[in-house]
Amino acid sequence: MSVIGFHASHEQIPPRDLLRAARRAEEVGFTGGMCSDHIAPWSERQGESGFAWSWLGAALEATSLPFGVVNAPGQRYHPAIIAQAAATLEAMYPGRFWVALGSGENANEHITGQGWPRKELRNARLRECVDVIRALFAGEEVSHDGLVTVDRAKVWSLPETPPPLLATAVSAATAAWAAEWADGFVTVNQPVDLVRAALDAYRDAGGRGPAALQVHVCWDPDEDEAERVADDQWGMQVFGPPLAWDLDTPAAFDSAAAKVPAAAVRDAVVVSSDPAVHVARLQEYLALGFDELYIHHVGKQQDAFLELYGERVLPQLDVTAKAPAGQGAAR
Repeated sequence: MSVIGFHASHEQIPPRDLLRAARRAEEVGFTGGMCSDHIAPWSERQGESGFAWSWLGAALEATSLPFGVVNAPGQRYHPAIIAQAAATLEAMYPGRFWVALGSGENANEHITGQGWPRKELRNARLRECVDVIRALFAGEEVSHDGLVTVDRAKVWSLPETPPPLLATAVSAATAAWAAEWADGFVTVNQPVDLVRAALDAYRDAGGRGPAALQVHVCWDPDEDEAERVADDQWGMQVFGPPLAWDLDTPAAFDSAAAKVPAAAVRDAVVVSSDPAVHVARLQEYLALGFDELYIHHVGKQQDAFLELYGERVLPQLDVTAKAPAGQGAAR
């Protein structure tokens, strides 16, 4: 049995509409939620980027779903701020919140004007942030001098059990590196062999906890329209690392995507007017060993997708509720 969750895309949908979509996702049978955490969209055509942490409080109150967020501490966010924000949400909604931590993208982090570190430095910075956040979750006063600086920080409002800190990774190398510290693993759909390699690397390195996959999909009753929407809204996201990490503005992504062929988009997005195709692809990902799938419909309009999935996709999958978060989060 697997959690099938709704991914809330702040880059594409105004916050109020996204909250309404999250409510409807629960009504039609999705059993979890997660969201992005950006200051800018990937494309100027997407045109939105609400503040995830404000929205998460509303989403947790408006639904009974558990929610997670993908976050990059260390530059745009100080790790003590993330620890305080996560602790508050978990204290208000026990067992329903988790954070997936990654090393970030220049498109979001460049706003601080600090420059964009090399990947190995970003990973080292992330590892420092993990230790800082965990110490703060434990109630410690933390001072730290390194790639991040912390001066006598303490989080005073703590949950009974801290929220789990999952790792985000696209490559097998990063997944294996994260296994030492993470309470779970989150990745994004790519060609199946690459997804399998990342998951296997995490497990083979001793990685514990749930494994989750964010799956980009595009559905429309008209196949040509589904392809058009996928190209328009997600064509700029076919690039793997390092390009996806290093481009710094929506305009840069749009420029790079101008000549992306439709076939490349289909490697990054499940595009089909046939619900059976969606069911088959999701079953294929579940067969790899993922415990949770978070479905991101890449079109701005969510209503028809949610109704379709509720009526013809979710009933074909073995959907279950998510177990309470916060299990084994401390190390």
